[in-house]
Amino acid sequence: MPSARRGLSFYLLAAFFGLFVLFLYGPTVTILVLSFQGPEGGLTFPMNGVSLHWFRNLFQQQAVGDFGGSFRRSLALGLVVMVLTVLFSLLAGFAFRRRFVGSNALFYLTVASLIVPSILVSLGIGLLFNILGLEPTWYGSAMGAHLTWTLPFGLLIVFAIFNRFNPAYEEAARDLGATPWQTVRHVVLPILLPSLIGVGMSGFTLSYDEFARTLMTAGSFNTLPLEIYGMTTNVTTPVLYALGSLTTVFSFTIIGVVLMTLAGLRRRRLGRTGGAA
Repeated sequence: MPSARRGLSFYLLAAFFGLFVLFLYGPTVTILVLSFQGPEGGLTFPMNGVSLHWFRNLFQQQAVGDFGGSFRRSLALGLVVMVLTVLFSLLAGFAFRRRFVGSNALFYLTVASLIVPSILVSLGIGLLFNILGLEPTWYGSAMGAHLTWTLPFGLLIVFAIFNRFNPAYEEAARDLGATPWQTVRHVVLPILLPSLIGVGMSGFTLSYDEFARTLMTAGSFNTLPLEIYGMTTNVTTPVLYALGSLTTVFSFTIIGVVLMTLAGLRRRRLGRTGGAA
């Protein structure tokens, strides 16, 4: 059967999609390329040689900036926010399976933080800590600010998961004599695990590169996004591009690990069910 000919609209949409991809990833590719400048290279094209000089320079003592410390703070903050996002989202998902007094108000209040400008959330939390006589810190006030960003997304994902969850699995477990905790541990959580991993990855990535909600809440020590922003006015070498390239590779590595974990869980589940989907 002869294939249908593609019309003009197909090529126009394909060109638009190509421009969108170029706009989306072009800056990242540009930074990646410029990070391989030679020792005498600058921040723009044309490149002056090709080398790994600026990557080596990144791990040496810097006159400006604390790469290692800010990275460790962002990593620790992202991991804590990830765990709390998964935990609170899961508990809220169980709680909202049945209506309770004030459930609608609580839901809309939680999701409302998504429409409040991030800088206002950061400013409000920073002022609250000052009023209470507490010093804003990256592990305290910043963590709370990040949770106002990650929790609504986690809640929406978990609610969507529970809306598609078949309660027949729980009923079958109870018919076989399982207690409520055994039902959750051995039936519900294994089914939800791939989705919860996705919620965790979402929480980590949103926290790891969050700038606006960290600006007024990080205290005296910068996270990596704040450190990079502060260095843009002082660092005039491609070492900044090298840092951006490494953080991008790190982010893609995290995504790759998560995808491999999900694939492993899927193979394990198929193995237990004899290949049935």
